[in-house]
Amino acid sequence: MYDFALQDDLSKTERLEFLNQAAAALIEGESDGVANMANIAALIWQLMPDLNWAGFYRMIGDELVLGPFIGKPACIRIALGTGVCGTAASSATTQLVPDVHAFPGHIACDAASRSELVVPVVVDGKVIAVIDLDSPVPDRFDDDDARGVEALAALIGKAIVER
Repeated sequence: MYDFALQDDLSKTERLEFLNQAAAALIEGESDGVANMANIAALIWQLMPDLNWAGFYRMIGDELVLGPFIGKPACIRIALGTGVCGTAASSATTQLVPDVHAFPGHIACDAASRSELVVPVVVDGKVIAVIDLDSPVPDRFDDDDARGVEALAALIGKAIVER
């Protein structure tokens, strides 16, 4: 059993560092990519406040396919370059979206989502997945969140590669 309890007085930066330390502990010694994605999605859900969706889309062929997540049922397949996730995957760059309704081509899987952070997971120069975080709070994510989740993506990349 894993018990990752946060202290209430941690700053956002400290919370994100704790998230990455906990993620490292979760993936240590585990070779199953799906199991690792599932645990990381649960960990993000537990440690990052104000989310209504947290999880992964995996790059399969030339599209993103739904992976382990926590939240309402979601879109199963997303074309590259489409929506926030497809844009992050096709450009291999983090997408920090304060208002999803202002993002051209936004795909609304959950109508309650107001802001979104999508970070590509890159292994050996290739996007293998994206980490997708949605919030019902407008402007929920900032540069600190982006940097923290980018560090998480770098940390877990090889641990979520499908074998």
